[in-house]
Parts: sequence; C-alpha cells; structure tokens
Amino acid sequence: MKTYAIRKMKDGICWKDIPTLEIDHPYLDTPLSGISAHARIAYDDEAILVNLFVEEKEIRAVETGPIGSPCEDSCLEFFFCPMEGDSRYFNIEFNSNGCMYLGFGTGIPDLVRLLPDENNHNFEPDIYKNENGWGITYKIPFAFIRRFFKDFNVYEGKTIAANCYKCSDLTVPANYFSWNEVTGEPFTFHRPSCFGKMTFVV
Repeated sequence: MKTYAIRKMKDGICWKDIPTLEIDHPYLDTPLSGISAHARIAYDDEAILVNLFVEEKEIRAVETGPIGSPCEDSCLEFFFCPMEGDSRYFNIEFNSNGCMYLGFGTGIPDLVRLLPDENNHNFEPDIYKNENGWGITYKIPFAFIRRFFKDFNVYEGKTIAANCYKCSDLTVPANYFSWNEVTGEPFTFHRPSCFGKMTFVV
C-alpha cells in the first residue's frame, strides 16, 4: 500500500511546494508511453484541495452536461473514504470540459450519483489546458463531507483511504492508470480495498 502526506496550505505555500504522486500503474491495453499523470493533495481550514494534471497529446473532450460520463473522455479522478473503518467513498471525476461525475457508495452495486449544483457542490473546479495536456484544481469542502459523515474532522495524523486515477474509455486505445495498484477481477477502480493511505500533516 502506498502512502502520502497531505500537507496544509499555509501562507506562502503554493502547489509547487506540495509533493507530487505519480498515477502510473497501467491496466488492460493501456499504452506504456505518451501519457503521464500526476496528483497533489493538500488541505486548508475548510477543505481538501486537489490538483490533478496529465501530459498527453490526444485529449478526448466530448462530455459536457450535468449527467455526462467524463470517464469516456480524458478523465482525472480522485476517490476517497473519509472515515477509517467505513468503506463508503466518494468518487470525483472530471474531464477537461469540466463535466463532473460525483458518486457515493461502497462499490458499483450501490453507487449513487450525486448531481452537482450550479457550483459543482462548491468544489470550484479550475481547469487549464496547454500544448502538453491539461489539469484541474478543485476543493472538497469539509462541510460537504459532513453531510454524509457528521463526525468527519481533520487533525494532525488523521488518515483517509484514497486513490487517484487517469482513464479514457473511448479513446483508441483506451487507457487506465492508478496511483495505488488495483488488483482483483473484474478490473474496476471501484475497490476501496485497493486504496492507498493518506495522512494529514501540519
């Protein structure tokens, strides 16, 4: 199991000061070159902060609506279980158009899609694109998490189970990458047992 320290964003700290994790475990017929995906996770007094970015030349960006399927496009994803001992998790997926999928459950059989409001649940996504690829930064407010986990709180040493993914179902060929390795059959990103461990540090 991989581990990662979630650092607190303080005055003077910017994303370049936050450690980068590599989303580099490939699956199925994913090409072994041409795509390089990364993530940085941090927090402040009000939210978990997520920065995902990928270098890739061919970017599929078709889905746009509130009930679109961003995983069919070039998609960057963050899944996490907020509470130890509780296998319920959020899966947050974005394509480069800002199309969002927000799911909640313990796995595919009971996964519920939460439809975003006009501010994507106040996640405030900020997307950038350049000649090398694209990236997204957003926040996950603690207040949002507490709608589902009323005892959720962040403190030095608190841990969450999480994984970061890059996928694209409808590119040719399709591609699938994860930070922490996914095992088991059939292949799916929706395995909390395969999440890594992230710890909040000051």
